[in-house]
Amino acid sequence: MQQNEIAQVLFSKAKTFIENRYPTGWGGAAVLRTVNNNFLISIAIETCNAGASLCIETGAICEAHKLDEAVTHSICVVRDSEKSEYKVLTPCGICQERLMYWDDVYVGVTDSDSPLKLVPLRDLQPFHWSKAYDKKDMEFYSNR
Repeated sequence: MQQNEIAQVLFSKAKTFIENRYPTGWGGAAVLRTVNNNFLISIAIETCNAGASLCIETGAICEAHKLDEAVTHSICVVRDSEKSEYKVLTPCGICQERLMYWDDVYVGVTDSDSPLKLVPLRDLQPFHWSKAYDKKDMEFYSNR
């Protein structure tokens, strides 16, 4: 599949999930694609204490680790209400770090020129700290 086809599949799965899980009001879901072509979906946990909340992608990231499958693509989609348009949210810095574990991940980004765009995660952080190390030194983390 080409990147634009993968983006469409990710977005469609997120949108369908949101419409079913959140028929009214706000809704959000993340969809991650793995190297085995599995699609993992997660939502933000609902909590009264904002300090205990987690990003929308976190559940699917944990699931990928549990399954021991590398993530190849990630998208986070939200809407403000059932009448609102859907938005793609660029991963926050913490989720970028979580996804960087797999190194070569394409992520959905917020882009006013293109409502649905995937870019390599490394493009979001061109000066990422991992560049201070040889690739072989970083393999310890990604080959566990």
